[in-house]
Amino acid sequence: MAANLMPDQPTDPGQDPDTLLMLRVKRGDRDSFTELVERWKHPVIGFIYRTLPDPDEAEDLAQATFVQLWKTAARYQPTARFSTFLFTIARNLCLNEIRRRVRHPADSLDEPRPEDEDHPLRQIEDRRQPGADAEATRSELFRLVDEALAALPEKQRTALILCRDGELSYEEIASVLGTSLQATKSLIHRARETLKGRLKPYLGSGEWQQDPSAASPGPKKTGSTEH
Repeated sequence: MAANLMPDQPTDPGQDPDTLLMLRVKRGDRDSFTELVERWKHPVIGFIYRTLPDPDEAEDLAQATFVQLWKTAARYQPTARFSTFLFTIARNLCLNEIRRRVRHPADSLDEPRPEDEDHPLRQIEDRRQPGADAEATRSELFRLVDEALAALPEKQRTALILCRDGELSYEEIASVLGTSLQATKSLIHRARETLKGRLKPYLGSGEWQQDPSAASPGPKKTGSTEH
């Protein structure tokens, strides 16, 4: 997924076109809501996928995010950019899903079938084609990046994703996380350093070329998010 998926926005909430759209949504304007969904569905899906790397779950939680956005529109106050408000909803839904998974762990991917213990309950298809070594290597790096991101503490992971993919300011990320500005900067710095340390051994050159959080392609974007 490319890092620059966010719609262009001014820094002043009063001049933010998405904030103006959301104020119309607050008055019941469904067309403005549809426009916001179209503008923000891919950034939201990408953010959720980085937090819970499951394409289907990312689609479902993105839809839930926009449903929640519509339900809370009457209470909306433009105290910050629209993106801050939106990603706060998305993060809270991700945290709820993480808590649910802790309480009700999903079946293991390699759980044996009751009738055939030699075959797993679900298998991941090997999509590699002959001669696709370079693509396989690239896919392996993406997998390592996703694993390294998933291993980060939740606040570090969220802060880094919003900084890279969301292009939110430090102040806006602090608002989403409910932390101080200095703590947010520290979270992002520690996350970057941790990823560099974990992934640098896999780089052939031994040199760090880019922020690893921008490397993963994210989920395939198909269809639209309905409400």
